[in-house]
Amino acid sequence: MAVQGSQRRLLGSLNSTPTAIPQLGLAANQTGARCLEVSISDGLFLSLGLVSLVENALVVATIAKNRNLHSPMYCFICCLALSDLLVSGSNVLETAVILLLEAGALVARAAVLQQLDNVIDVITCSSMLSSLCFLGAIAVDRYISIFYALRYHSIVTLPRARRAVAAIWVASVVFSTLFIAYYNHVAVLLCLVVFFLAMLVLMAVLYVHMLARACQHAQGIARLHKKQRPVHQGFGLKGAVTLTILLGIFFLCWGPFFLHLTLIVLCPEHPTCGCIFKNFNLFLALIICNAIIDPLIYAFHSQELRRTLKEVLTCSW
Repeated sequence: MAVQGSQRRLLGSLNSTPTAIPQLGLAANQTGARCLEVSISDGLFLSLGLVSLVENALVVATIAKNRNLHSPMYCFICCLALSDLLVSGSNVLETAVILLLEAGALVARAAVLQQLDNVIDVITCSSMLSSLCFLGAIAVDRYISIFYALRYHSIVTLPRARRAVAAIWVASVVFSTLFIAYYNHVAVLLCLVVFFLAMLVLMAVLYVHMLARACQHAQGIARLHKKQRPVHQGFGLKGAVTLTILLGIFFLCWGPFFLHLTLIVLCPEHPTCGCIFKNFNLFLALIICNAIIDPLIYAFHSQELRRTLKEVLTCSW
């Protein structure tokens, strides 16, 4: 992939993926200053990608197998797993191509590599955007199920969910193509950063509101049993911890990548920013880690899904 200065476009260049052993060390940036850099080996990158690939493929296969899971909520969860699968798959594909090129086992013309590079870029970018969108869609779905419980099945119907899914995929592909074509324009980078912040705010507002409603409900139950304070405090603490973990994982896994994009706009030539740019592979690895964690948060908590997963693993079709 094309390189601008010391930093890569979206996924990395075919000749710039670090191959050092994962370690925390100091490296010199372009100005000679010492930088704190975390090197991610190709082996670790491949391992994370393959784990995510298998895990999310199992989620998709499980939901596809069980008709009881063919509901709007699981439709969004399935699409989130598919998006994460594509994120991981494109990273695995690119890393494998890099290793084959470096080993001399693969020979291709520069034009062919550039076309392959552009395709991988579009797949990766569109799957990242769709992954963020489906995380937001899951939050909206859960919000409606709590605050509009009696009308939920009339509001969130399967046809509407499918139309939302189609719109998300089309928009993700279109905007990712524009991003790859105009990646060096400040406006494009700012749009991506604003989009991430909007998803973060949306999820935070919805989940905090849901937590507040759940605490009110627990408080009402506690009053009926004349145990208001202990029950309410315990439930509120558990809910706050769960909310902190959910939003914390989202921010920690996605935040560094969008911080990278923000610094490209704010200080592309500053030595300190240059040090942060050197950890871009780490930021991508964190996104793949998020793809590994997503099924644990959104899919595997369901008993029905876990039961079907056992059938999938034992080939009980």
